[in-house]
Amino acid sequence: MSQPAAASSAQPLAERLRPHTLDEVIGQKHLLGPGKPLRSAFNSGRLHSMILWGPPGVGKTTLARLMAHAFDAQFIAMSAVLGGVKDIREAVERAQVMQPSGRRTVVFVDEVHRFNKAQQDAFLPHVESGLFTFIGATTENPSFEVNSALLSRATVHVLKSLDAADMIELLGRAQALLAAPPLSDAARDRLVAYADGDARRLLNAYENLVEMATQAGLAGIDEAQLEKSLGEQLRRYDKGGEQFYDTISALHKAVRGSDPDASLYWFVRMLDGGVDPRYAARRLVRIASEDIGLADPRALRLALDAAETYERLGSPEGELALAQAVIYLAMAPKSNAVYRAYKAARAFIEQDGTRAVPLRLRNAPTRLMKDLDYGSGYRYAHDEEGGFAAGERYWPDDVAGPRFYEPVARGLEIRIGEKLEELRRLDAAARNAR
Repeated sequence: MSQPAAASSAQPLAERLRPHTLDEVIGQKHLLGPGKPLRSAFNSGRLHSMILWGPPGVGKTTLARLMAHAFDAQFIAMSAVLGGVKDIREAVERAQVMQPSGRRTVVFVDEVHRFNKAQQDAFLPHVESGLFTFIGATTENPSFEVNSALLSRATVHVLKSLDAADMIELLGRAQALLAAPPLSDAARDRLVAYADGDARRLLNAYENLVEMATQAGLAGIDEAQLEKSLGEQLRRYDKGGEQFYDTISALHKAVRGSDPDASLYWFVRMLDGGVDPRYAARRLVRIASEDIGLADPRALRLALDAAETYERLGSPEGELALAQAVIYLAMAPKSNAVYRAYKAARAFIEQDGTRAVPLRLRNAPTRLMKDLDYGSGYRYAHDEEGGFAAGERYWPDDVAGPRFYEPVARGLEIRIGEKLEELRRLDAAARNAR
């Protein structure tokens, strides 16, 4: 986003700050930095069809416009939400008119995932013939939402949400353009957190905030003014604030405590407050490993399936799969044995020195290594009775072998614990017989 040379005050702030050059773009350094994919495309003069995949307000439309401008191409934009085959046909006709002059055409389709298969297929022959360059923008995973034939003819570029530093830089440009009263640090940070990486959301909220402050004749804008401007919207969604983390903590504790109703309550509170469902999905995956683990190994798979289902369906349909995972996790048998074992192993490694791998456990892919006794004396478990080499040690020779993993007497870990005790008994008997 940037300030153009002349901008109408009637335009929304986000439009007035739209970049006019690539160097004015804020964020997306992984695509626009020196030597990065889109920067290289601009510099090389090679215009290619692409899918720009990323959350709202990160510059997908802006990049498409800049691409067309950089190559002096005719820019035709359409929205898959409002457009149809008629719009596609008109774009083809406009490109054909321009073709004899040698001027290229860029056809930009916003929310391309909203087009059905037939509509997406309509672009294929013209992309293949080079009549125009196709640029699609989507907030949904193109692997699921864009036809494979079209996807194979376009490069997918993943755009990221703007980080806090990017948003603060954008606010600075907006403040300069509007000659607005300064924001207190606390108000700025809450506004940035509220926007959650969405530049358009940030600028729309800021524009309303500045208008209110100007009408009130304020010399500065603090948190109280921010709350007055955004009202309930800000109070419900306070990402980065105490309420945000408290709600996450409450969900985690309710699931750990095996209360499906309270778990569902806090999950819906998170969604109602504006939390990205993808973030909630990541928390559920974490809970499945930390608090359930091997007591019910299906829990992790179900949490991952729910996250994948959300990516396929989006909101609000995909949220039901996440709710299903919340209830399943709450009702699953609980065990933090894996979590405790992992932490204990990390602590042991951090304080312990680097120890040599015993020769019998080393790989011996060459003659020299075999001559040096690499792998000598190793017992192949599959050749032993019951597929278990009783008495064999897999630790460094000078380590006694602490116990990290201790199964709990719940769920599948009851049987895992019984199996582990039997293996330990066989080990002890074999060593005592030596």
